[in-house]
Amino acid sequence: MTLNELRFVVAVSKARNFRRAAEKCFVSQPALSLAIQKLEEDLGVLIFERSRTDVSPTPIGEQIIVQAIHTLEEASRIRDIAKQGNNQLAGPFRLGLIYSVGPYLLPEIIPLLRVSAPEMPLDIEENLTAQLEVQLKAGVIDAAVVALPFNVAGIKTLPLYDEKYVVMVPIDHAWAKRKSIKALELMDENVLLLNSGHCYSHQVLQACPDLSRKGQVLQGNSLETIRSMVASNLGITVLPCSAATERYLNPLVKVIPFEQPVPVRRIALAWRKSYAREQAIECIANAIKDIKSDSLEIIK
Repeated sequence: MTLNELRFVVAVSKARNFRRAAEKCFVSQPALSLAIQKLEEDLGVLIFERSRTDVSPTPIGEQIIVQAIHTLEEASRIRDIAKQGNNQLAGPFRLGLIYSVGPYLLPEIIPLLRVSAPEMPLDIEENLTAQLEVQLKAGVIDAAVVALPFNVAGIKTLPLYDEKYVVMVPIDHAWAKRKSIKALELMDENVLLLNSGHCYSHQVLQACPDLSRKGQVLQGNSLETIRSMVASNLGITVLPCSAATERYLNPLVKVIPFEQPVPVRRIALAWRKSYAREQAIECIANAIKDIKSDSLEIIK
């Protein structure tokens, strides 16, 4: 068994195709196929089921792939130590973020990171929480900014900040002159939220469960789209405070705070316990905690 064979196994598991996996590994398809076949013969098990249209791991193959990823990561730590020496802030950092955080957090932290870690550019991946979990465990990304809870085996989390939710309504809505809104009042309105799968939507529905039962929830593809739908008078929405600051508003909408208890989410940084660049993790976390914003309650 060699590290190259394990790399080929992981590449095929991600690509679900031998040809694409071979291209990613810069080897010929016959060479990759032969290497995996040899490994299967050595282990005495079938790692992949092959068909004309698909390649999928067997149940035992899935376990082997998880261990292969872990083994390759541990091996890469040796290279990281040798390559970076005492500077773990050199080289790209692959950062994942949920959709409802990325557009509002990145403009704040990138200028800070350009000062604190000028040799560590961010390679950014925006995605759903479930997909970021898969990418994090597979080593596709180094860390992810997610909403808690995020309980995943082998993953550490560091709480960064708490963020309240607010209500956004059209300027001519009956609530436009209100000082505050009760969460339960939302059940009688057309509420615009992100499509299912977004933790943001799940948390809003937890705060007002009657919304989903009454079928009043309409769905959009991004917070920017939802904001425009509110401005066009299609309905109201609930946004995290960072997405409702003055820079993102227009004269056709009004932002109103919730009455107590205010719906809130906790944002955290998540990374693999085996990840070698601890100083890079600390640098990312510090940059986020150094943000000066009235919309975020930083956790010290």
